[in-house]
Amino acid sequence: MENYGASNIKVLKGLEAVRKRPGMYIGDTGHRGLHHLVYEVIDNSIDEAMAGHCDTINVTLTKNGTCKVSDNGRGIPTDMHPTEGMSAATVVLTVLHAGGKFDKDTYKVSGGLHGVGVSVVNALSSDLKMTIHREKEIFEQDFKKGIPQEPLAVIGNTRKTGTTIEFSPDPSIFTETVNFEFDYLARRFKELAYLNPFISIVFKDERTDVTETYHFEGGIEQYVQDLNKKTLVAQAYSFSGKIEDIEFDVALMYNDSYEEKVASFVNNIRTPNGGTHEAGFRAALTRVISTYNTNNSSAKEKDVKISGDDTGEGLIAIVSARVPEPQFEGQTKGKLGNTYVKPLIQKSTYEILSKYFEENPIEAKAIVSKALMAARGREAAKKARELTRRKDSMSVGTLPGKLADCQSKDASICELYLVEGDSAGGSAKMGRDRVFQAILPLKGKILNVEKARLEKILKSDEITNMITAMGCGIGEEYNEEKLRYHKLVIMTDADVDGSHIQTLLLTFFFRHFRDVVEKGYLYLAQPPLFRYKKGKKEIYFKDQREMNDFLIGNGIESLENQTLGHNDLVSYFKMVDHYAGSLEALDRRYALVNLIRHFVENPDLISLGAKDLYVKVEEFLNSIENNVLTKTINEEANEIHIFVQTKGGMEELLINDDLFSAPHFTEANYVFKKIQEWELTFEEDILVELENIKDYAKKGAYIQRYKGLGEMNPDQLWETTMTPENRVLLQVTIEDAEVASDAFTLFMGDEVEPRRNYIETHAKDVKHLDV
Repeated sequence: MENYGASNIKVLKGLEAVRKRPGMYIGDTGHRGLHHLVYEVIDNSIDEAMAGHCDTINVTLTKNGTCKVSDNGRGIPTDMHPTEGMSAATVVLTVLHAGGKFDKDTYKVSGGLHGVGVSVVNALSSDLKMTIHREKEIFEQDFKKGIPQEPLAVIGNTRKTGTTIEFSPDPSIFTETVNFEFDYLARRFKELAYLNPFISIVFKDERTDVTETYHFEGGIEQYVQDLNKKTLVAQAYSFSGKIEDIEFDVALMYNDSYEEKVASFVNNIRTPNGGTHEAGFRAALTRVISTYNTNNSSAKEKDVKISGDDTGEGLIAIVSARVPEPQFEGQTKGKLGNTYVKPLIQKSTYEILSKYFEENPIEAKAIVSKALMAARGREAAKKARELTRRKDSMSVGTLPGKLADCQSKDASICELYLVEGDSAGGSAKMGRDRVFQAILPLKGKILNVEKARLEKILKSDEITNMITAMGCGIGEEYNEEKLRYHKLVIMTDADVDGSHIQTLLLTFFFRHFRDVVEKGYLYLAQPPLFRYKKGKKEIYFKDQREMNDFLIGNGIESLENQTLGHNDLVSYFKMVDHYAGSLEALDRRYALVNLIRHFVENPDLISLGAKDLYVKVEEFLNSIENNVLTKTINEEANEIHIFVQTKGGMEELLINDDLFSAPHFTEANYVFKKIQEWELTFEEDILVELENIKDYAKKGAYIQRYKGLGEMNPDQLWETTMTPENRVLLQVTIEDAEVASDAFTLFMGDEVEPRRNYIETHAKDVKHLDV
């Protein structure tokens, strides 16, 4: 037995814990986690605005790859903290669970009560600068990886007030990307501006010279109008209420679609899983519509029972509540739990909407007619389900014939694999663990449910097989307790057809089994791309980046005479690998990657005019024995078009602002600057040194690359993709139901023109293209 004593207990001081386990604080270290850093900073400014001390917030994505957030609030307090021995501002930036949100007098309403926001941003940034305008003085302090570089200091005088935070995400933490996405952030900023019509958010992207200002005096009524993409059934209507210590705003309208879009917020924080505030609104709306139908419709229509699902068809609504001490379910703040909120909002909403219906009979009748149509469609779907059940009862068993079920009846441990094709399905059946794993092969591509109502969907054999296998019913008959598996795993090939099947299945689950997704039951199998075997050691890697991280960690000992420790060298070469990946992406999209790398590493060249730049271009190409065959220099557009003879043949490159502002170019530029800050020198080029490290780790090892499920025999499929010990499952989550719904409508819906426009607009931003 190994010794277990005090030396085994690790104490992570300050913000070390955040850097050690960043996913615990920001969700992940990929695209979502990177942008979450910005949200944490701007939320502090929004809290100032909600407290009545701020009306303008400036967010800038700089050419250097940093993000700068400034507000005209009161500024973080700068006096000495009574117990911490440092300024209050430094405490806020360096101590978890420190802030003004715990004091009811400072912020009556706040987005969160965890107090970890800006300190987490500081911990996960390679550099952060805090500038405070307060009490007629300007204060400044710099941090690196969360560590103050000097005490808070006065650097000048001012008449302004406010706080500015500028930070650089640490590329050794965010190895997937450190490139902020303008559109992704813009959605959140617009949302905040709709919810707070008294503020302006000025969003500037210096990389593309784009500036947008978000200020919506129409508030959430304007929000629902802008969300609508279909023909109107009833005009937008908004109202506000205040009961006891709760304030709320609601806006709603109806269109002719089959889906609903309801977004709810508490203190500006999106609650994707709803909660008591949203439940109160829904209950009141259903009661108002049902009551109006009973009192004002024909005798035949009065007998139709209108449910909450019926009143949701075609509904677009925003419910925003301000609650002094919100109780959220979990750190993600996905659902409001304060029970007293529901009856208060329900009562007030019912009174206001009842009066509105009586005063606006045309709108009221249109809404009731829409709900009655939904109710009739629900009845048709019910009959289709009954036909399906009768068909099942006439068959030999109640479960689909293709289903290879598992032995266990405990749903909490049972898994259902939805497998692309009979061949892979056969291998999965042979390789699985029969105790808890069930296999349902799917033939071809299932029906696109985005273009069909439920009664038509239930005529599809592949879909009814899935519904029957899951056992929980669909629509109003859905019952989570009857779900036979708590892991539903979509397993398809990693090719174009596999991706299409995956998308069709995701559409089906999002539209008809959203609760399954929100409860965390839906997964995507992640067949590994690589197998590493050295002696008795065998490891599987889901992608190239994961394998590269392993090779770097195991090959770093090949470096000699380095003063840095092992962990620092690993961090450094992970950054170099990140840089190499950006250059590879540029190589896939453009020609002459050596020249592009020359631009990245010599950014002063980019500011030259076309004529002067060409001189430098030709000089560099000659140095690597590449000859320019033809050139076109357009001084007015400041671009150069060249054809070059290389050792591999003739290559063509258009050198202009589009190249220099491309996502991968700006990413490479940012990461290279961070590499330079280490001021390390090696005998060889850093990319060559990186390859040497990887080669050292590969010595004596066998590395196998997998191409698809069909290439694996049952043992390999089990070993790589199905055994809980080795497999990687990607859990499907809904980060933003509104954005997800719009995406499914755009890509899977009937309208072709919006889809074409989107592809034309975003074609240049594609990072991975499989053709």
